[in-house]
Amino acid sequence: MKISQKGLYALQAMMMLARHHHQGAIKIREIAYEEDLPEKFLELILLELKNARMVESVRGAKGGYQLRRDPAEIQLSEIMRLIDGPLAPFADAEQLRVLIDHDLPHRALYQVFLDVRDAAAKILENTTLADLISATAPRSTKRGKRTARKKEKEKGSVLPMVVGGQKVD
Repeated sequence: MKISQKGLYALQAMMMLARHHHQGAIKIREIAYEEDLPEKFLELILLELKNARMVESVRGAKGGYQLRRDPAEIQLSEIMRLIDGPLAPFADAEQLRVLIDHDLPHRALYQVFLDVRDAAAKILENTTLADLISATAPRSTKRGKRTARKKEKEKGSVLPMVVGGQKVD
């Protein structure tokens, strides 16, 4: 499974909207700034998320985007499948099962692919936006945050990834 840059941006934007879920609509410019995302690309991503009814747009001076559902009801798998397609590293699960049954010399290989797909799908289907935002400390929205994040990237520091409440190495 490979996550595209578009998929990563979609996940970051959705996490930001989840953090601000009870604060109303957030302007694209604010999402782009806080998450350090390209604004024009973000517009296209949010339109795709809107068409899939994951977010909604609000018009007017206080307009912007907001989640249509509670963050606890939105699984990462749903976002990733929308943006990047199937979670499987090789075709889809049903096609892998057919190959396991019919391609005996390569059965073990296809079984590994199916196991990887099933494990990834299980994690992503059981991890919601609410899980992600509860696993991270509150983030500052002040101007200095962007500079601090860039400094961390330059130092090459690696932050632990937390999925479904579990630390992943």
